[in-house]
Amino acid sequence: MCTVIVSIDPESAVPVLLAGVRDEFVARPWMGPDAYWPDHPGIVGGRDLQAGGTWLAVNPAIRRVAALLNAHGVPAPEDVRRSRGDLPLRAAAEGELAHLDLTVYDPFHLVVAGLDGVRLWSWNGERLTEEKLRRGTHVIVNSGLNDEEIPRVARFRPLFEAAPRPSRLELGSTRSFWGRWARLAAGDGLALDDPGALIFRHVLPDGRIFASLSVGLVALGEPRGMRYDFLPQPEDPATWYEVDVRRG
Repeated sequence: MCTVIVSIDPESAVPVLLAGVRDEFVARPWMGPDAYWPDHPGIVGGRDLQAGGTWLAVNPAIRRVAALLNAHGVPAPEDVRRSRGDLPLRAAAEGELAHLDLTVYDPFHLVVAGLDGVRLWSWNGERLTEEKLRRGTHVIVNSGLNDEEIPRVARFRPLFEAAPRPSRLELGSTRSFWGRWARLAAGDGLALDDPGALIFRHVLPDGRIFASLSVGLVALGEPRGMRYDFLPQPEDPATWYEVDVRRG
């Protein structure tokens, strides 16, 4: 699953806001955001310990963030398949997917946001599309952009759109800086089994648990450039903290 919410207002002091909810099997090991990748110096993100990549990468030096979601389409052949976790790292560093053989990757959506705009790349296993997102609030899920047939999109898109955005980048707690955005990104108090839940937990017939494992909030603007807040336990909003993006 996974969900990315992006709010774009070029005239604001904080023109880009991004919320990323990571959904994954609970048993898959991971670590919270840090600068883990020598080949991508300065890039900060959570690390998937199974494949080594990430689902959301930030580049503080040039104020860019890249977020990855699975998509529908034709899977890559098993004998050549590569983890998609390197794609946010490449996009955060370079801002492009140039010179990549995408046939080795399963389908994906990749959101790349900077002060120069927000783009959505979608690969269905056969064709790559690129779209520059317009001003407003957008929700990307596995089925694509602003799919109102998905209950969480229909419920949360207008709520994020109506939520006040920060007036400027500044220090302070997650709650004081993000306000309503922090509560919404943590699920807005909705039950984990609600059909429209942003934060959920499912027990599969084989006993495995698939759930929302973490949430990231990223703001781009002036004067500090970037702010990244992380929620490692979505069921507990008290665990929000601001990531030190200078550690890269």
